[in-house]
Amino acid sequence: MSDKSTVAGWALGLVAAFAVGAKAGQQGELPVAEGPFRPTMQSLAQYRCPQWFRDAKFGIWAHWGPQAVPMDGDGYAHDIYCEGSGHYQHLLAHYGHPSRFGYKDIVALWKAEKWDPDRLMGLYKKAGARYFVSMGCHYDNFDLWNSQHHRWNAVAVGPKRDVVGDWQKAARKYGLPFGVSEHMGAKECWVQTSRGADLKGPLAGVPYDCMDPKLADLYGVLPAAENQGWQGKFPRWQVEWFRRMAELVDSYHPDLFYSDGSPMFDNDNDPGRSLIAYFYNRDLARCGRVEVVYTCKHPSRGCWVEDFERGQAAAIDPYPWQTDTSIADWFYNRNWKYRSTRWVVHVLVDVVSKNGNLLLNVVLRADGTLDAEVERMLAELAAWNAVNGEAIYGTRPWLFFGEGKVRAQGGQFHEDAAYTADDIRFTTKGKTLYAIALGWPADGRLLIRSLARPAHAGGNAIATVSLLGYQGRLDWKQTTDGLLVTLPAEKPCDYTCTLKITGTALAPARAP
Repeated sequence: MSDKSTVAGWALGLVAAFAVGAKAGQQGELPVAEGPFRPTMQSLAQYRCPQWFRDAKFGIWAHWGPQAVPMDGDGYAHDIYCEGSGHYQHLLAHYGHPSRFGYKDIVALWKAEKWDPDRLMGLYKKAGARYFVSMGCHYDNFDLWNSQHHRWNAVAVGPKRDVVGDWQKAARKYGLPFGVSEHMGAKECWVQTSRGADLKGPLAGVPYDCMDPKLADLYGVLPAAENQGWQGKFPRWQVEWFRRMAELVDSYHPDLFYSDGSPMFDNDNDPGRSLIAYFYNRDLARCGRVEVVYTCKHPSRGCWVEDFERGQAAAIDPYPWQTDTSIADWFYNRNWKYRSTRWVVHVLVDVVSKNGNLLLNVVLRADGTLDAEVERMLAELAAWNAVNGEAIYGTRPWLFFGEGKVRAQGGQFHEDAAYTADDIRFTTKGKTLYAIALGWPADGRLLIRSLARPAHAGGNAIATVSLLGYQGRLDWKQTTDGLLVTLPAEKPCDYTCTLKITGTALAPARAP
């Protein structure tokens, strides 16, 4: 049998595995659940972001699953089937060829044998997290909960534990709102490269293990001609996606639901918006009000919370939003260096000043433990929040977000900025204004230009200025150049300098 005919034979078997019941998988009206929300933008515009999310500001995420096993980073389940890629070469070196050893075998190696969600949740809460999010399912199509619709789940295979359920119990114990994330809407397109074989080498033409029809429920089916693009147009998969996501909502009642992308399958059939309406209606029926948050990477107009991956809004958005990022690679990667605590703090302050929240992935090893360096970072965040938390939690933006030369570029995948003490961000709580300098001035003098004394009397009148973490009095004066503050010789914390300011008619006297 030729190489091409070998692959073709496997492909025909795979198609046959899905022939039965294909007609039943066509998209029909999805069960939105009884309630006022329907899968239209007009109906979803009734939504109002709950107070708990607006006050929380900082969440921690466990972007964790079988892809942590090789310690080679994100995208492993995909790239091991991309001949010549780095992950493909890693698989060959450590496990074998993908025709013989594939992602199904990586899944079986994930044991999470040292995972203690209760201990970890205690560390996260102490570090300042006000909500927690568990991975539900990545593009690898492996459910981390006790799924009744999918045999490839963490209770049946791998850890033999309900990962989502155990995270939920720990979060509830520590009083943290609990969220789940799903990334599998694009699975059918994401795995297309796996449906083939090497083009060269000693095993050229030998089908990858993905081509085995017995594994079709993990790896997926051959793509239809129209199944192109990130999410594709594949009705059977869309119905399965909705069924599994509805189970996740009904079984675990998450306070937050994160979809990686735009509303899944945002097309004429509306399965993505149907899931949002289902989520809202279910919470309304259960709690008597909608207290949940749905977040995805699409402008929301207030219908949900817009999320920016490794990026953020460029300025204050009137609608609450979220940044999601990681202290390193998304999955454990022995070759990546961790972000500094300074970087995490500066991202948090900048995001909060613009009406956003920060969801931070704290990278776990496959066994469920944290590197010592990560535990130190959490302790440093706890120390910083003990001093500065009142300028973060429960705050709202001021009339503009800040001043200084360094501005974060808006949008996805723009998150690196070298801030200094000249870059100042503002938050408010009631009649109190907080000015947070992203550093400590070398000369011990902090000038806030936007709080200059205005030319007319009565406006922007400052009454008191104090420094969070410092009990003594500060020397300060308000001039036509700005509010000039002489700081104490000893810093109360690292990374920032936070002033607490009261007065009347506080408003920018000068454009930032």
